[in-house]
Amino acid sequence: MRLPLAAEGAEAARRDAAAALAQLEDYVLPRYRSLEAPLLAVVGGSTGAGKSTLVNALVGHPVTRAGAVRPTTRQPLLVHHPDDAAWFEGTRVLPGLARVRGARAEVSVPAAQAGPAPDPDAMGSIVLLAEDSVPSGLALLDAPDVDSVSEANRALAGQLLAAADLWVFVTTANRYADAVPWRLLADAAARDITVAVVLDRVPADAEEEVREDLAAMLARQGLGSARLFVVRETGLDGLGMLPEDSVAPLRAWLSGLAADAAGRAAVARQTLDGAVRALAQRAAGVADAADAQRAAAAALSGDAASAYREALDRVGASTRDGALLRGEVLARWQDFVGTGEFIRGVEQRIGRMRDRFGAFFRGDPQPTVQIEVAIGTGLLAVIVDEAATAAEDADRRWRADPAGRALLGAEDLSGVSPGFADRASAEIRAWQAGLLELIRREGAGKRMRARWLSFGINGLGASLMVVVFSTTGGLTLVEGGIAAGTAVVGQKVLEAVFGEDTVRRLARIAREDLTARCEGLLAGELARFEGRLEAVDSSDAVEALRGSARRIAALGRSA
Repeated sequence: MRLPLAAEGAEAARRDAAAALAQLEDYVLPRYRSLEAPLLAVVGGSTGAGKSTLVNALVGHPVTRAGAVRPTTRQPLLVHHPDDAAWFEGTRVLPGLARVRGARAEVSVPAAQAGPAPDPDAMGSIVLLAEDSVPSGLALLDAPDVDSVSEANRALAGQLLAAADLWVFVTTANRYADAVPWRLLADAAARDITVAVVLDRVPADAEEEVREDLAAMLARQGLGSARLFVVRETGLDGLGMLPEDSVAPLRAWLSGLAADAAGRAAVARQTLDGAVRALAQRAAGVADAADAQRAAAAALSGDAASAYREALDRVGASTRDGALLRGEVLARWQDFVGTGEFIRGVEQRIGRMRDRFGAFFRGDPQPTVQIEVAIGTGLLAVIVDEAATAAEDADRRWRADPAGRALLGAEDLSGVSPGFADRASAEIRAWQAGLLELIRREGAGKRMRARWLSFGINGLGASLMVVVFSTTGGLTLVEGGIAAGTAVVGQKVLEAVFGEDTVRRLARIAREDLTARCEGLLAGELARFEGRLEAVDSSDAVEALRGSARRIAALGRSA
């Protein structure tokens, strides 16, 4: 699923989707394919809780780094029995992390530097260490701190815990109520994962009180069945090792679990079932977030489309209310048809007007060209201005929305795109040429042809343009009278050739063609905004994900 918009909840949904994919690859599919594989126990916890010291104690000698410098665990260490090496040397689990084979440290190595010495910056790999003291059927993975100062360490810790069959969660007597560990423990409860909690560095005189308080907190979080082990506060030996008896209960529990094939399978299946149920919930949540993305995309699309739709309406109004017959167009038309005396004579004798008008057309076609140019110039100015207004409006609306603002970034779309004026000019010329061709086709008959030849094709085209642009009033009183007379002249000329009904039809066709061309031009500008929404998933993809989530949830309930 793609969640590209900065909609509410999108960032959390992206993290959930990434975590779900990672857990599928790292744990769910590998465990589903090999339920008999050794259990992976991830030792996790807060900074300075003593995780590495605990792993060393469980193994029986220093194998992982423990010291005062934080974070100490930069590269995870997986300790397993030699007979189980094949289960972990490949990419069965955590396939995205490379494998590095470690070697046992010498006994004389100081505790602060104990264990294999991997590259401290190699966050993309796991050190594998074979140890006879680790029971066959179970491996220990020392994870980075869940609250590490390093973001990469925190992310890796979360990835490793999600790939675990069981958690050995380490906390201390003075930090067991911290918020970060409890968020992770709540996730463990939701997944129904087997958890052993190790309460480290507990003063002897406070053991009972602290144990009872922590047990009550675990019960409130749905982890009442978690095993709780206490490691009393004690000194370390020269190698930084805990006394052997301090971890004996935990070692015995892990060894017993490893020795019981049925118990191991039960733990693996319980964790797998919980992971799959959580996966279904995550998938449904991501589908909901995708719905929110589509709603946000629809709102942004509607804002941009509205801006350009309003621009198209304004262009249409400008080409109907006579506004384009002002100024230069009006002057050229008056030069073309003559003064008001000519206009008044039109209604008296249409035949005489046709002779005079036709002679004028045939003798000097240049004024028609000037009218076409004047109309084209005025129309171009209107289209470009309204397209720029729409772009500014759409850009403003998008920047008022966090999702739209993120999509636009630093790019400025508040003006027309490069070359828009040239494209608009070409469309106007094509419209004018199409209008002349329309007149030619309409007058194809011999009798009709003789009529329109007497007026001239360009003259009839200019007249039709004037009729198209003067459907309604809208000019000042003085100009209105002139424009009205101008329209009458154009209409009478056309009616003399084609008849009233045909003129009405020609004007409608010409207007529809112009509207379609303007709509196409503005649609191209709108596409600059709409194209940024193409990455949002379709409803089909969202419903497919939601359907999969429902099926997986149903399988989990029937298991």
